[in-house]
Amino acid sequence: MNKKILEELFGWYGTTAIVGAYACLSFGLLTSDSLLFQILNGTGAVGIAYISFKKKAYQPAVLNSIWTIIAVVGIVMILL
Repeated sequence: MNKKILEELFGWYGTTAIVGAYACLSFGLLTSDSLLFQILNGTGAVGIAYISFKKKAYQPAVLNSIWTIIAVVGIVMILL
């Protein structure tokens, strides 16, 4: 598999992970303080930020970089 396809898959994973996390939260399957919710949000945001920077789409890249930081802080708070 070439690099461009892997990058696109990573971006699509990001979209799927964030929407999936939000759906699970909305339907009561996860809580906002669950580790899985924070991991899905964090890794999803990394995927979208990465592909956004690659495509020079800076607004979603910055948004998802901030989203990643929030998720990392959430994960640290859960683990401590």
